[in-house]
Amino acid sequence: MSAREAILRRLSGGPAGDIRAEADALLRGPERPAIDRAGLVEAFADRLAGPSVSATLDRVARLEDVPGVVRRYLEEAGMAGLYLPPNPLLASLDWSGLQIESRCAIDGGAALAVASAAVAETGTLVLDTTPTAPMLPNFLALHHIVLVRRETLVVHLEDVPPPAGWPRARYWITGVSGTTDIEGQYVRGAHGPRFLHVLLIG
Repeated sequence: MSAREAILRRLSGGPAGDIRAEADALLRGPERPAIDRAGLVEAFADRLAGPSVSATLDRVARLEDVPGVVRRYLEEAGMAGLYLPPNPLLASLDWSGLQIESRCAIDGGAALAVASAAVAETGTLVLDTTPTAPMLPNFLALHHIVLVRRETLVVHLEDVPPPAGWPRARYWITGVSGTTDIEGQYVRGAHGPRFLHVLLIG
């Protein structure tokens, strides 16, 4: 079939089989980066450490160890206070020895959050707003500390499950805030936290 004939056939509607094949090709799933599930954690860690994300990572064996790891991180960062959201998972832990704040200081404090999911492909953290997970502190703090449970780590962006219920908002966070709007120079933390630290549990 000549190019002219192919064009005329398409203009006239063409056989149903051709249209169906074209539709199937358009709807076919996109090619995704190959990531070995056995090395999922390592892939996630590599992406977090990359220049496009610029986050740090602590691997924590047990949930009960989180307060101690957070305490060490804050000491090394020269931070005193920590905002804790009213999350039952966090409330069950022993935070003695830490200065817990009822609200987050603007551009000077640290805030802890629990991610709903995380993506190894991009180093993305997914946060849902709920009554026990207010979102504003995650944007006000200088240091954003995010707890990720190993079982919520997925391979690709498309693998993130839909939120439970209907949160008011779902945020996909990939790295620290930055901009080059100011005289063309990269400014870190221009629209949010300057530091992102991930605690991977399990």
